[in-house]
Amino acid sequence: MKMNRRRFLTISAAFAASPAVAQTHSWQGWAFGAEVSLQFRGPRAQAKAALAKAQHLIVQTEALFSLYDPDSALVALNTTGQLRVPAPAFHDLMQAADHAHTMTNGLFDPTVQPLWAAQASGTAMDDALAHVGWSRVRFDTHHIQLGQGQALTFNGIAQGYATDRVTDMLEALGLSKTLVNIGEYRSVGGPWTIGLQDPHHGHLGHRTLTSGAVATSSPAATQVGKRSHIMHPNAMPRWSTVTVEAPTATLADSLSTALVLATRDQIEDIHKRAQTTRITLVDHDGNLTTL
Repeated sequence: MKMNRRRFLTISAAFAASPAVAQTHSWQGWAFGAEVSLQFRGPRAQAKAALAKAQHLIVQTEALFSLYDPDSALVALNTTGQLRVPAPAFHDLMQAADHAHTMTNGLFDPTVQPLWAAQASGTAMDDALAHVGWSRVRFDTHHIQLGQGQALTFNGIAQGYATDRVTDMLEALGLSKTLVNIGEYRSVGGPWTIGLQDPHHGHLGHRTLTSGAVATSSPAATQVGKRSHIMHPNAMPRWSTVTVEAPTATLADSLSTALVLATRDQIEDIHKRAQTTRITLVDHDGNLTTL
């Protein structure tokens, strides 16, 4: 999915309204199938340069990991089963996915894409199930090789990764007060207030971010046929919403995706090992628990 001209004009208009003094600037757009936004503080000239670089980086990142752009690197990998000399960012995300897979004892698994495709098309799941398994994926800085019939989705981690890339870039430009939202939130130099929402139970409170990230997964937010968009060969969603706060949006995104499939005991164990800041669980009756 590429940023179209209408979206660019929306972003530009939001920025152009800012006066030429140091203040909080904001813009909104669309990427990875969701609204994205950025808030930061600085003089107008610095903000203009930061906006241009942020927009370029978002488009660049989406071009690597989109399932809907026929020219993306991920589509090329899924089509051919291999990717030679992957971009450094692609290898970085593969490593992050591998870490999340290990940390969650396999609940986070990017090879579930065949399950999603089978459910979306209404075809039998048996063949798709045979292709799931992260252990069959091989990768290094020179080559990525999928197992026979495999395909990947990064929908549970790529938005967090993009959020981190933009946040780190803005910080490198000298912006010390930022809030980046590319499906997940990451803050520097807050405080920023983020609302907690559940598809069935509505607003459940808020979190204040000073420095760090927060990501939320709700299985009922998107349906594929009669099933949740969060799929796994051996687990079903156990929670209505899971919100994870962590040092990076990549980690928060991947863990929130996986933990909707986890038991309370599993979540407590992962919380300790991953050193997440806080995990908020909402059960199907709307009861909220904070770890």
